[in-house]
Amino acid sequence: MGESNGKVGRGTNGGTVRSTRPLDAESRVPLYHQIFVILRNRIYGGEIAPGDLVPGEQDLCREFGVSRITAKRALNEMADAGLVVRERGRGTRVIKRPPAPAVTASIEGWLENISLMGLATEAQVLDFGYLAANEDIAAALELDRGAEVQRAVRVRSLDGQPMSFLVTYVPADVGRHYDRDDLNTKPLLHLLERAGVDVTSARQTISATVADAEVAGALSVHAGAPLIEVRRVVRDAAERPVEYIRVLYRPDLYRFEMSMQRVREDEGMRWATLESPPTGAGGPKALAGKTDGEAVMEGCLHD
Repeated sequence: MGESNGKVGRGTNGGTVRSTRPLDAESRVPLYHQIFVILRNRIYGGEIAPGDLVPGEQDLCREFGVSRITAKRALNEMADAGLVVRERGRGTRVIKRPPAPAVTASIEGWLENISLMGLATEAQVLDFGYLAANEDIAAALELDRGAEVQRAVRVRSLDGQPMSFLVTYVPADVGRHYDRDDLNTKPLLHLLERAGVDVTSARQTISATVADAEVAGALSVHAGAPLIEVRRVVRDAAERPVEYIRVLYRPDLYRFEMSMQRVREDEGMRWATLESPPTGAGGPKALAGKTDGEAVMEGCLHD
């Protein structure tokens, strides 16, 4: 879609109107949800301050080239998310304190999150069984292709709202120590430890993806909605992979947080992640061996 000269003007309700139209008409994400994401980013980015009016329906129609129905749905979604309040005859205003994502996972420490998540959230098992590992699963768990593994699909909810969609694979000999009912009431890591597995390390990658129809239905979002994707391999003290998990998080209910410090080395300055400071310490200590953009995500092993 084309762009104009990018000038910024004032809308009829006092909100700022931009002349660009950053929507993707070919995307599976509905146009009204694309507008919602853009406006939400402007609020969290400080472009629209608490108490300010956001662009009204007519302003959004002009800015994004959409129908009034689409603009109204975008504003209604903002209100449903608790970001704004819609006042008849007065416009749509950003609330004084927009809600932050409901759960913040620390990357510096992970075991401390287990009890918190177990108490604060509820899990529902959607599927549970055993199957032959395909190439991807076998590689992650360092098994022969076709080896038997346990597969479980769960949805974890916070205050009744689904926040994550989890698919886990565990070697069959480990998985036989618990059943479907156990997964409905206890985090998987607790079950592994109860089975005698000495979990000591994990490595995970974090990226972005979109919801397919199955995940969208489970998480109460639109098909094509943006999600945080985490893939993780958990190992025991003998370095054996004991769990391979893929988790899809709703970004409005979950976020990752990392503390970093600028440090000087022989090669120059770089960013280093920080460890959580020990009790009574004067401050956090930089982790060794981490380079710019190379931080190993170790957080939130509560799944």
